[in-house]
Amino acid sequence: MIDIASQDHFVLRQRLKLIINQYQFSVPTSPEGDEKAADGEAFCFVEQKRFKFKEDIQFFNDEAKTTPLLRILARQRFDPKARYDITTGDGQPVGQIQKVFGKSLLRSTYTLFNAAGDEVCVAREKSMGKAIFRRAIGFVPYIGSYSDWLPIAYDFEFVRIDGDDEKVLAMNVRRRFKWRDVYDIDASADTERVLDRRLLLAATVGMDALQAR
Repeated sequence: MIDIASQDHFVLRQRLKLIINQYQFSVPTSPEGDEKAADGEAFCFVEQKRFKFKEDIQFFNDEAKTTPLLRILARQRFDPKARYDITTGDGQPVGQIQKVFGKSLLRSTYTLFNAAGDEVCVAREKSMGKAIFRRAIGFVPYIGSYSDWLPIAYDFEFVRIDGDDEKVLAMNVRRRFKWRDVYDIDASADTERVLDRRLLLAATVGMDALQAR
């Protein structure tokens, strides 16, 4: 079993199915060799059931769903500003994630909260210019339908904001030219471990799944 709290680097892979969205997490090993080997063995499997009135995303330790690890559950139905509760497998609070609707019109932005409901950081698209360009491409006839496959950066940064000061705690970078979404997560900048790694993993899945990517 991977000790999530002690890790700084993760790989998130999307596994597309007809009825459900699935993801898996691994901890990268040596960069040598083929890509899948370097990504390491999967230690967490995620399932988002589609066509649910309230979003419900569950994390398990294996594909057989032997042990629940985490869960993301919406508080309201069909609310673009809804807050999502993140809990452990036995229901203990880990934190919350909430989309910042106004800012997300131009640049996808989320606020992350700890178990006590206090703001921990903001997760936002790293580049405002690229975020706007990607949205504009989506309106171009014939091209918009394929905008997700274009080499436009879709990267997130997790930033702790204190007045005018900003500190990047983690990065979530999408690999380019992949048929399925693959993200490299790097939280090595968070040396004080301000950001709960469980909250980080849940947020990276939530930001992908809740945008129907």
